[in-house]
Amino acid sequence: MSYRTEEVAYVQPAQPAASAQAAQQQRSTAEYRALDAAHHIHPFSDMGSLNRSGSRVIVKAQGVYLWDSEGNKVIDGMAGLWCVNVGYGRKELADAAYRQMQELPYYNTFFKTTHPPVIELSALLAELAPEPFNHFFYCNSGSEGNDTVLRIVHQYWATQGKHSKKFVISRKNGYHGSTIAGGTLGGMGYMHEQMPSKVENIVHIDQPYFFGEAQGNLTPEEFALARAQQLEARILEIGADNVAAFIGEPFQGAGGVIFPASTYWPEIQRICRKYDILLVADEVIGGFGRTGEWFAHQHFGFEPDLITLAKGLTSGYIPMGAVGLHDRVAKAIIENGDFNHGLTYSGHPVAAAVALANLKVLRDEKIVERVKTDTGPYFQKQLRETFANHPIVGEISGVGLVAGVQLAEDPKTRKRFANGGDVGTICRDFCFNGNLIMRATGDRMLLSPPLVITKLEIDEIVSKAKKAIDATAQQLGIS
Repeated sequence: MSYRTEEVAYVQPAQPAASAQAAQQQRSTAEYRALDAAHHIHPFSDMGSLNRSGSRVIVKAQGVYLWDSEGNKVIDGMAGLWCVNVGYGRKELADAAYRQMQELPYYNTFFKTTHPPVIELSALLAELAPEPFNHFFYCNSGSEGNDTVLRIVHQYWATQGKHSKKFVISRKNGYHGSTIAGGTLGGMGYMHEQMPSKVENIVHIDQPYFFGEAQGNLTPEEFALARAQQLEARILEIGADNVAAFIGEPFQGAGGVIFPASTYWPEIQRICRKYDILLVADEVIGGFGRTGEWFAHQHFGFEPDLITLAKGLTSGYIPMGAVGLHDRVAKAIIENGDFNHGLTYSGHPVAAAVALANLKVLRDEKIVERVKTDTGPYFQKQLRETFANHPIVGEISGVGLVAGVQLAEDPKTRKRFANGGDVGTICRDFCFNGNLIMRATGDRMLLSPPLVITKLEIDEIVSKAKKAIDATAQQLGIS
């Protein structure tokens, strides 16, 4: 089928790119799919199956909507991959990139040099982040950010003369990226199976996943406290003098939007402080307004020593990641010689210019505040009311504009489907066919829409999600 256009508001790029785009759009969907199958390896995909069915070809986007090559309008309930916080088609970001490409498209920050975009971005981040965070190291992604975290952690302890502190503790079913280091930090077993060369001295404790793993009559608060106390037990097992850091997402994103009870993070912080261990918050998903706070750790009320940033930093318009350093960590790195780590594109001027424009939009339009007081509470309320007493929905977790919908065989007893991954896939496909992007992680359906979403658009997401989950229940013979 040939590509056809729809009349939508769309920010056109500069003329040369527009000409290239027009040439590309002369291809039919079938031609696109054939070329894609012939030459493109997709992330986290069964390529044989995908090539047989054919990829959906996304050709443009505006606000919270995507359009495919067949003219279908799709509401993006995942903000791309948790990242398009200011929505699609923001001219301010495109203009910032274009201006910077004309003026200084690239230069490195290795040779005792710097440039205005990275200077201005660092200063703005220091204003937006909590007070102890005044220094930032730049990279290209959250994965690289967590690689950088490991380097900073080990360098920090070396400056303190504590060279035995080498172990980093993370969590099962946590996600910290897809490089070898990031994949090892994460606790995804299926990724570890494909990584025989994992990074040394990284160990894991259990996740605070109440619905799926709590036993007996524990309350969510008691369960979360017990899971946090596994950290202390693991530290004592390894020896406190050998443990460098604990890393965790404030809420687990790719693991299923798992929000621990209020007892979890205060206990984690207490244990880290007791044993002199650095506390790292992976804010790649939670950062820049997702929970209604600028950073997700602020929602949970703890103070990390390092924060990993990406995704919402540029709203996904261009790749960029960063690590924020607490003043005490930054001071040790700055005052103790060379930090032998860097990337060709660390602090890339175009990425920095786009990030700066993006953060100004979030700040000046008070988007984060709106998520906290208006659209976030409305989104959570609509989900909880819509799926109350649903025959296959066990819980809704989340705050602000992020949510996990737990599918379950028996919601009242927290009995999960034995084939939960298959059930999640069924539901995801119903969503996709209904022109809603809602992600499946096993038997949990995930939503994380652009932060600029309106209440009417929230209603559309919730309505389409209900149709998909109703259809899933019907296919399973549950009513």
